[in-house]
Amino acid sequence: MDIKEFIVTNDFEGAIVLLEGKRIVNSEDKELLISLGQLLAYQTKYILFRSGNAPGADELFCQGVSLVDRSRIQLVIPNKEHRKKSRIGIQAISLDEINLLNEPEIIFQSKSNLKTKNLVERYVSGHRDSITNKAAYIIRDTIKVIGTSCLQSANFGIFYDDLDNPFQGGTGHTMKVCEVNNIPIINQNTWKKWLL
Repeated sequence: MDIKEFIVTNDFEGAIVLLEGKRIVNSEDKELLISLGQLLAYQTKYILFRSGNAPGADELFCQGVSLVDRSRIQLVIPNKEHRKKSRIGIQAISLDEINLLNEPEIIFQSKSNLKTKNLVERYVSGHRDSITNKAAYIIRDTIKVIGTSCLQSANFGIFYDDLDNPFQGGTGHTMKVCEVNNIPIINQNTWKKWLL
């Protein structure tokens, strides 16, 4: 897929495209993530870019979009205090605003991450501590993809992954949820060519 095909397929009213990735970004890739965010925001008209406000790839992609139009960024965050200073002037939806008991599909798909299944169950039941709060990040990652009863699902996912150890951690969970829900994804093997 080249960038023209991506734009023709995904730049429509109501489109949501994920800009996601690992917290650790190779130094030679940092400017590329910013450049891609900027290029996508500049060359598209309708896409709303959704991210999780994590340091690293999420932040760099959003910096690029912000250079063109901050209003086209939507963050899904694990709690209302999450990296508050970094999201000034950007739309953010917090798990604190979502009644998870009314969102069984989110819980079901979040529990597909077997490493955190028990934590998700404890978190949803109302148990909060430093351990169960880790489940909020997996639930947040699921919501970014499938949405909620009040939040539209994503149409496409653009990722910065660890190509030596792909599909791991929260980024890997997000990518897997995309695949299960037939949401197309690409990583830097594809999008780096868009910057040439």
